[in-house]
Amino acid sequence: MRDQPRFRVATYNTHKCRGMDGRIRPARVAEVLNELDADIIALQEVVSLKGGRKEQNQAQYLADTFGYHYRIGETRKLRGAAYGNVVLSRFPIKEVTVYDLTASTREARGCIRCDLEVAPGKIVHLFNVHLGTGYMERRKQSRLLMSREVLLSPSLKHPRLVIGDFNEWTRGLVSKTLQHSFESVDIQLHLNRKRTYPGVLPIMHLDHMYFDRELVLEEFVLHRSRMALVASDHLPLVAEFGLVGR
Repeated sequence: MRDQPRFRVATYNTHKCRGMDGRIRPARVAEVLNELDADIIALQEVVSLKGGRKEQNQAQYLADTFGYHYRIGETRKLRGAAYGNVVLSRFPIKEVTVYDLTASTREARGCIRCDLEVAPGKIVHLFNVHLGTGYMERRKQSRLLMSREVLLSPSLKHPRLVIGDFNEWTRGLVSKTLQHSFESVDIQLHLNRKRTYPGVLPIMHLDHMYFDRELVLEEFVLHRSRMALVASDHLPLVAEFGLVGR
């Protein structure tokens, strides 16, 4: 019997590559990504300006540093640059869809879906999500996510992996809705802690992973290296999955 496909995935809000010292240093984020050695990385708050210095196009800079494929899920412009979510992948990216999850006048929010071929003929639907900070805003976004246009689309024929910065530090409607339909990572069980943000003195838990049962969680860690504690206010969450069935 052949081994089932396995892959390593991370979610990481890079905070525009602005570190805890207030300096924008994409090279520090790149060092953290090198430490992760993940096959798939979902990034939030990425600024990508074309035509400037290479470090100003953060998505391409980070992808080129390690030879990843990449796709940008732009949510808005920030001083002329594309700003939003980015997926880096060692695996071929077969299809990409960007969803508008804006549900208030605060700030545009979104989600990018990348269909990744993690093994020959084996696809995973990766959803990289960044939700709003408002309570009512997230309630609306939970309904947008769990709609036939996004997570319940009839076109989705493969296992779904929904990760990112959900900005939900209590068990709100987003958490309840997603946990009803997906498996979720229990950080208390895996990390023996309830809080992961901010990295230095955590007071809440904002970053989450939800997944279909065809994906088996084999390992889960909070990456808390010396560089990670400086490079962004968030710390990366990293998981190892096995793909069974289908």
